[in-house]
Parts: sequence; C-alpha cells; structure tokens
Amino acid sequence: MADFDPVTKAVVPAAGLGTRFLPATKATPKEMLPIVDKPAIQYVVEEAASAGLLDVLMVTGKNKRSIEDHFDRAFELEEVLEAKGDEHRLSQVREPASLATLHYVRQGEPKGLGHAVLCAKQHVGDHPFACLLGDDLIDYRDELLKRMIEVRGAYGGSVIALMEVPEEQVSLYGVATIQATDEDDVVRVTDLVEKPPVAEAPSNWAIIGRYVIDPAVFGVLENTPPGRGGEIQLTDALRTLAGRSTAEGGPVHGVLFRGRRYDTGDKLDYLRTVVKFAADRPDLAPEFVPWLREFLSEIG
Repeated sequence: MADFDPVTKAVVPAAGLGTRFLPATKATPKEMLPIVDKPAIQYVVEEAASAGLLDVLMVTGKNKRSIEDHFDRAFELEEVLEAKGDEHRLSQVREPASLATLHYVRQGEPKGLGHAVLCAKQHVGDHPFACLLGDDLIDYRDELLKRMIEVRGAYGGSVIALMEVPEEQVSLYGVATIQATDEDDVVRVTDLVEKPPVAEAPSNWAIIGRYVIDPAVFGVLENTPPGRGGEIQLTDALRTLAGRSTAEGGPVHGVLFRGRRYDTGDKLDYLRTVVKFAADRPDLAPEFVPWLREFLSEIG
C-alpha cells in the first residue's frame, strides 16, 4: 500500500434548515428525527466510529443545540434510570456520549455543502478526512466507509461513493464520468457534474453521501464560485481535484456501492426507512411485520 496519511477524522454537515419536514423541523433539527427510536444523526456517528474515525466534527447551525445535547451526558436522566434499575435504557442513554469525541462548529450562513465542508478547515488541518451526510444512512453490515478509506490508502487523493440510480433520477444527484480500474468496485473519476438534466448526464452513477477527501479541497473551495442553486458545491471542488496529480491533491476515485442505503432526505424516503428499520429489528419485527402485512391487505 502506498504511503498516504491515514484518515482519522470525520466531518458531518448538519446545518440544513430541514424545510421539507416542516412543521416538525421548526424547533427540532431534521437530523434528530427518529428512525424508530434513535435519531438519524446517531447512526451516522456510529458508522464513523465503526470505521475507526473517533474524532468527529459536526458542522451545525442555529436551532441545532439538541444535537449537542444528545451526544452529551444526561446525568439527571441517568440517575432516574439507575434508581429504577433500568440498565437497558440507561445504556441506551449513555451510548451516544461514548461513541466518539465530538466537536462542533457553526456554519453561519446556508451557502451550500461546499461551504459547510470549508467550515471544517481549522479543525481538520492538513489531513485527509471523511465526510458523512446525515440524509444517507448506510447499513452497518456493508462497511462502505471502511472500503473507501482502504481505497484512499491505495490511491491517495479523494474517494467518493457512487451508486447506480434510475436514469430519471440523475438530476437529483452529482453524477460522475468514470473509467474502470483493475478492481471491480473501484473506478477513476474523470469528471463530475452537479444535478445535470437527464439528457446531459454522463452516466447514471450518482454520488451518495459518503466522501473521503484530501485536504487540498479547502484551497479549492476557497476559490470555488457559487454553482448550482447559487451555493458552493462540493461536487465542483472535487471536479477540480479530479484533474490533478497526487502531489496536487488529486486524483478522485469512486467506490461502486451496491449495498443497502437508506435515504431520509424527504418524507416518503424517510417513511420507507423507518419501516425498513422496524422490519429488521428482532425486538419489533415479530409483531410489526405481521401487522404490516395485515394493514396492507386491508387497504388493498
């Protein structure tokens, strides 16, 4: 394996306004909406920790204090549960604070994902880092992030997660132009475009919310003008890095992901995710799945 700096830090952008989930997100961060009984953001931090990334920076915004509270200790609640002898719930309450070392920085203005990543510059420094978006949950059994870190270790530069999507959905994603490598699940990314019209998409391999990024991205982002939607796009910065040599912070590779991904970005996908998680829970599935079958039969 080539001698590239190890990846030890993760950045989790969590500053979005969550407008698609109003009015629920008027006072509650979208990232704190529960997937059954655990907020979505906890699954993301668990994934980072499982991949060995125990230094996690949250990029937050206004009205996001409950995220910090969730990953902190709750001594009064713990005392109540301990007095009741409720060891199971006590361990659940304590778990978030023990997953990783959490740090926080605020994105003062909603200027896009690229700007949110740029807010991590001081914390990350001159080190490669992972970026995990809270809208995408990756099944813990698929270990996508670990594989991406391995690819970064072999090739250097940056690594993005790519998933094949239906042609009619490519305009919802950043889309990659790719070249095959000697590894079945690894490609060289030669170009990227953010949310192209279907007729102009170079492929149907779309970027999903997992990245392992070379620190050279910060210098690029500082000089990246607003793109699609008037925001600073991370895709545009990665496009620049894709054309660079290793010495300049490039290139960009993609891991072709064919595993289980759960999208929580809108109401319908969120509901699908909750149902899938509930149906996969051994403590819920024996009663929930038969009820679900009966309900579906009733509504025909």
